[in-house]
Parts: sequence; structure tokens; C-alpha cells
Amino acid sequence: MGRITGITRRSLTAAAAGGLAAAAWPGEAAADERGPGPEFRGMWLATVANRDWPARTGLPAAEQRASLLAFLDTAVERRLNAVVFQVRPTADALWPSPYEPWSEWLTGVQGQDPGWDPLGTAVREAHRRGLELHAWFNPYRIANHADPTRLLPTHPARRHPEWVVPYGGKLYYNPGLPEVRRFVQDAMLHAVARYDIDAVHWDDYFYPYPVAGQVFDDDAAYARHGAGFPDRAAWRRNNIDLLVRETGVRVKRLKRGVRFGISPFAVWRNRATDPLGSDTRAGVQTYDDLYADTRRWVREGWIDYIVPQVYWNIGFAAADYAKLVPWWAELVRGTGVNLYVGEALYKAGDPAQPAPWQDPAELSRHLTLCADHPQVRGNVYFSAKEVAADRNGAMARVVADHYPCRVRPPR
Repeated sequence: MGRITGITRRSLTAAAAGGLAAAAWPGEAAADERGPGPEFRGMWLATVANRDWPARTGLPAAEQRASLLAFLDTAVERRLNAVVFQVRPTADALWPSPYEPWSEWLTGVQGQDPGWDPLGTAVREAHRRGLELHAWFNPYRIANHADPTRLLPTHPARRHPEWVVPYGGKLYYNPGLPEVRRFVQDAMLHAVARYDIDAVHWDDYFYPYPVAGQVFDDDAAYARHGAGFPDRAAWRRNNIDLLVRETGVRVKRLKRGVRFGISPFAVWRNRATDPLGSDTRAGVQTYDDLYADTRRWVREGWIDYIVPQVYWNIGFAAADYAKLVPWWAELVRGTGVNLYVGEALYKAGDPAQPAPWQDPAELSRHLTLCADHPQVRGNVYFSAKEVAADRNGAMARVVADHYPCRVRPPR
């Protein structure tokens, strides 16, 4: 599709975009059919450990709500059109769920009602502003600690300790158990049924990232369910494949217009491991280390969009942005799966990062490179706090160079 080069303005209506606010975007001119085509411009709004929102636990409901709306307003100001809102960060919920407790990241106390409905408010207020709201779920992470007794006594992980695997100082649901797979799907799909969300979104956490010297203990599950697979790795990949494929089917069965997207670590496999892999030397490969066959999900059409987290600069030796984007563009060709590129805005201006990230133009160069690949249909920025603060002006540079007006997201 290419990036926007003209200055013709186009507004968004519910009839054109489905489910969004009926009024045109605030401040936008009337629709003009000569305007630029659809493009996804999103930002992740992370809630785990109060990364972006709320700023800390225990804030009054009115203050939490005002802060959430301020992030939505920031998205509009930056001419974005989607917010990916983390609503199930650690086997909990940012809405009244019959499956899981209220998130501790709201009040500081797991299971405590915050006195309002963050997801319901986010959906309503995002649509009012002409933004899509993608509900971001983490399927298997239970807690960022390894002590089950710190969970509510009524927590599903306490009621079903056989579902839980401690690993790397955290707690996870075991992906190898069919009953776990069904439960996490039910918990997530409750939000789909209850709210007018635009998409179900997952990040890069499937089986956990490897921790040196530790073993993910799924021996019993493998003994019970692993027959017929050549090895444990193939069985684990099948477990994640089943979760992806089944969730995609169930989402469409529940609400056909709701999309399903995943944002994986950007290296499926290195070319030295597999001739089909990317020209990279990454220390993690999703196929081998997270048991996530992201390439297959795209080729099989199990998902509607994919957002590889290409969190490296142009020219980075081990994983060059300029080599990964063409690899993903070629992968999605002819599949019908939309490709959006995840951008490491959090690195821009961080003094701990290498020199390219100190240049405010680095991210803008990313979008210029993406424009050479028509399969790239947008970009997503990690994360909302940096979109608002814009430490070195990199986001403002992206807006100035590539976002002269707002456009609708692809469908």
C-alpha cells in the first residue's frame, strides 16, 4: 500500500470502519475519496506491573479513568487509529469476569473490585474517538512470582494446582493440558461476548522464554498426552498450534467481525537453523524455544493479523530490521493475513541503547523502509507511555514524516 505521501484528509465513520464512532474524527475534514488508504497505526497500552497504566496501584477510580482517557487522547493526537489494551496480564481481568479475579494491578489487591469497568470504558471511549480497541490477553502467565499461596484461595490456579508449573520465578498454566487450553479460551472469550472489542490480541508469551539451568516440568502431561509425537518439542508446538487454531475458530463463531492477531518475537528461525528462516543470528527462535510456529499460523491463515516485534535498529548485526521486515513481507504474501510491524519506541532516546536509537530519525527510517514492502500494512508502537512522553522526539518525527492525517485501519 505504501506510506502516505499526500495531504488530503479523510474522516472515519462507523459505516466505513465497522463498530467505531459514528461521528468523524475530532478535528478532521469531511471524507474525501482521494485520501490515503487504510493503514494500521497502533500503540500497546500495558498494564502488567503498572508498566503504562495505571501509574500505580490503588489510585481512585476517577483518577484511573481520567488517566486511561488521556492515553486514548494521546493516540488521537499522534494520528493513531488503534489501542491494544492489556486486559488479562496475569490470569486476571480488567473487567468483571466470572472466570478470573479482578487484576491486582488496579487496586493492589487481587480480586478487589475497582469500582468501575476499565475494559468497558476503554471500548466505549476508544470508539467515541474513532479508535479501534484490541483486547490484549496473555494466555498462560499466572503470576510474576512463584508462590501459589499469594493467589486468592478461589483463584483457578489454587483450585487446580495440577494445572500450574513454576518456572523461572513465575507461575504458568501448563499448555500441555487440554483442560487448561479450554479454560484459558473460555476466560478470554468472555470478554469477546460481553464487549464490542475489535480484536483479540496475544503477545509473544507461549511456553516461557528459556531460563538457564531450569526445566519446565511437564513430564506428567507429556506422558499422558504426548503419544504419537516424535519428541516433546513437536508435542509442545502442537499444543500451541491447537490453542491458536481453536481460538481463531471460536472467536469467529462468537462474533464474525472480531479479528484475531498475535505479536510474536520477530525471529521464527535463523537461516542457519532452517533454510526457510530469516537472515539473523538471534539467540531465541520462537519455533525452537517458545514452541510457537508463527510461520505456520500465517501460512495456514489461522489468524487475521501478525505483528512481529522487530525491536532492533536498521543494521543491527544479529537481527537487522532491514532484513526481518522483507522476510515477514514475503511470508504473508498471498495469505490474506495482515502484517503490521512492532516498533521499539521504548528504545528511542534511552541512553542504555546503541547509537542508532539516539537518533530521532531512526523510527522514521523504519517506516520509510516498510513503505517499500506493500505487504506491510501498518506499525504498532511499544508502548503508550513512550508515545506520550516521546523522550527524544522520535514519535513526533514519525507523525511529521508519515502521518499527515488520520486514516482508517485495514479490515
